[in-house]
Amino acid sequence: MNMTRAEIKEIIMQLPIEEINQLIDDIQETIETKELMKLAETGFQEWNDPEEDIYNNET
Repeated sequence: MNMTRAEIKEIIMQLPIEEINQLIDDIQETIETKELMKLAETGFQEWNDPEEDIYNNET
């Protein structure tokens, strides 16, 4: 079931203010986590380099 942004907003606006504030906090935490994960990906790009894969060389 796909809901439009307007439908989601309508449902949210029916919540008590405390619930809305908690939802905002939860969304912000999720955004921050995803941003950090995206940033961390750039720090480990060398792990995808086959030339740097010295530990998987069979001897």
